[in-house]
Amino acid sequence: MRRSTALRALAAVLLGALAVVYPGPASYAAAPPPPSPGGSAPAAAGTVDSYWTAQRMEAAQPVADGKPSSAPLQSDAAVPPSHPFNGLPQVGTFFWTDGNNVGRFCGATVVRSPRRDLVVSAGHCLSHPDPKRYLSFVPQYHDGLKPHGIFPVQAIYIDPRYYSLGSGKGARWDYSVERLAPREDGREVEDVVGGFDLAPYPGYAHSHVRLIGYPGFSDASHPKPLDCWSSTDKYTSTDPGAPGDFLEIACAAYIDGTSGGPFLVRDPFGYALIGVIGGYHTGGDTPDISYSSYFTEDTLALYIHALLGDPPAGSGQPAV
Repeated sequence: MRRSTALRALAAVLLGALAVVYPGPASYAAAPPPPSPGGSAPAAAGTVDSYWTAQRMEAAQPVADGKPSSAPLQSDAAVPPSHPFNGLPQVGTFFWTDGNNVGRFCGATVVRSPRRDLVVSAGHCLSHPDPKRYLSFVPQYHDGLKPHGIFPVQAIYIDPRYYSLGSGKGARWDYSVERLAPREDGREVEDVVGGFDLAPYPGYAHSHVRLIGYPGFSDASHPKPLDCWSSTDKYTSTDPGAPGDFLEIACAAYIDGTSGGPFLVRDPFGYALIGVIGGYHTGGDTPDISYSSYFTEDTLALYIHALLGDPPAGSGQPAV
């Protein structure tokens, strides 16, 4: 356990150092900026703030992630329960409207970075080429509220192998990094709510992991996020259509909509992000077992690419 904590602390230091000197891998590509209602540039902070009323946010529907849309009345007694709560400032949701003008949402977490403008989510949340109008991030969203304001998304960074292989064969790369614009008063997201360390190679076995997710219920409401403490282990997939090693966690009632929610462990600086709900079968097949792709040097490279502000590919497809 001490070794794992030391490695995470070292990774946090290396992230800051590498951000200064690492040129960024040319093989990684960002999706183009999400379109505003009338053009190709991201919508302004004031525009998204006005658009995302409590009614529209509460009516948004989750990204389909393969999990059931409702939890069983009683979960296995061995599965740790989840509880609704008002959330953490560093964890929130993306909101956008798709090509059919349907509001959508997916979870994300602020990570520490020199420019103080990055969040991490699941790759399958934003990998589809459908329009993403009014795409923005609401930290600590709950009960139709925007307690820390709203931040437009400037660029989406996803591993090109996830694009080319899809959510099945590419399941081990089911994560993404998003660069945010400041909110309307000019403040960056990390300056407003803080952030967590991104921890590549965190190890698989952790006894105390906090899992947070935003569920979407059958009535389309999602008033509060879910909170659960549990342990993680290594899961090696036996499905040839979704190969790889994944973090596995048991937490009750993580239904459709919880994609992108963070796996958090304590570190000397508060929390470290070691995973996001996704990966194997885009997060799992039951509400009581969730998965994450394992964070590696590929995750670190994607983070650095986003940190350096490398320009979007411009076509919505990965540059290879």
